[in-house]
Amino acid sequence: MSIKETEEGIPEDEVEQGGSMKSFLWHGGSVYDAWFSCASNQVAQVLLTLPYSFSQMGMASGVILQIFYGFMGSWTAYLISVLYVEYRTRKEKQNVNFNNHVIQWFEVLDGLLGPYWKAIGLTFNCTFLLFGSVIQLIACASNIYYINDKLDKRTWTYIFGACCATTVFIPSFHNYRIWSFLGLAMTTYTAWYLTIAALVHGQVEGVTHSAPTKPVLYFTGATNILYTFGGHAVTVEIMHAMWRPRKFKYIYLMATLYVFTLTIPSAASVYWAFGDELLTHANAFSLFPSSPWRDTAVVLMLIHQFITFGFACTPLYFVWEKVIGMHDTNSILLRAITRLPVVIPIWFLAIIFPFFGPINSAVGALLVTFTVYIIPSLAHILTYRSASSREKAAENPPAVIGGWRGAFVVNVVVVVWVFVVGFGLGGWASMTNFIKQVDTFGLFAKCYQCPPHH
Repeated sequence: MSIKETEEGIPEDEVEQGGSMKSFLWHGGSVYDAWFSCASNQVAQVLLTLPYSFSQMGMASGVILQIFYGFMGSWTAYLISVLYVEYRTRKEKQNVNFNNHVIQWFEVLDGLLGPYWKAIGLTFNCTFLLFGSVIQLIACASNIYYINDKLDKRTWTYIFGACCATTVFIPSFHNYRIWSFLGLAMTTYTAWYLTIAALVHGQVEGVTHSAPTKPVLYFTGATNILYTFGGHAVTVEIMHAMWRPRKFKYIYLMATLYVFTLTIPSAASVYWAFGDELLTHANAFSLFPSSPWRDTAVVLMLIHQFITFGFACTPLYFVWEKVIGMHDTNSILLRAITRLPVVIPIWFLAIIFPFFGPINSAVGALLVTFTVYIIPSLAHILTYRSASSREKAAENPPAVIGGWRGAFVVNVVVVVWVFVVGFGLGGWASMTNFIKQVDTFGLFAKCYQCPPHH
């Protein structure tokens, strides 16, 4: 099925299935499905660490950088969508059929820029998604501990690793319709629980808001925010699951605007209430007393982290299937069995590095910077570097930013800023903080940041 065909309407097989409940819950390829997927995937466990980032940076910087990186992330997601359409259009002119094949970002880079770019894209994307999955698993153990502390966090990681392994049975993003909707509902509840609970709780006695105090803390916090709005490593897979992929280009921006309503009020209010206490409490849940409202938020975030684990892991499943020659197999059971080896290293890494919070910043600085900011910007510059390629482009840059010239300037600014501030300063700060956690708690820490009785 070509982009041109899917532009005209919903595929025939989807129309035939349209009336069934299975189709309603399972087959999602609309603009709304893509929006739910983007918004649900963008903010998960990071919602709980943003107050921690505010305590490192201060209120003003926290709000400004959320908006700044939110729009920067939306721009590079737009670039990825443009390059996907360009690649698919060129391939379809060569009569390449994608009926039983999920296009991925590294294939787009290969088709447009050659094998070296494919290798770079594959390395960064897979490593980022691997650690993105690790972070979700760490977050599961960190959260459930606040409901049931009879087991330590490492034991909970073993348990949730087994639970998350069940995502091998979900074939593709096309089948995440109901999960994306529920996931966003869950993060919305949690964000507003944090906001309202912090305001009702009020400021703790003698609260101080001393940030920013140290450059290492400031840039660690800034890099966590860069990580927050760099969740578009699965953009191509979400687009490919759409019936009309060309309609994706502004969806990520619309998702980001909604996410602002969750991340800014919750982080600001929790930081206002608890101030510098957050410096030793990377998970915001740890500062609130147990209540039915809090425990509901914890359970909902656990379910959402399971969904986000699937989001991060599904592209890795696709890559592994392609490596071993199983990607074209129609049997869900056979594909599920072949996917299981992907989960094992994720499980192992989550047990080695259980540092909820600091690991987000490290991944943000070393992987997100290149995967979803620098590489898409450079790829767009190089793909359209000649006048003839710009004339034949499947999609022209929006006039509001100044056409091709404006796009080039924005891309250069993104590359320079993210390389210097995100990778350079952010890498130094986040790795310094990460090493400090290893020195304090050790690798394979049994119960990271748990109260003394554990």
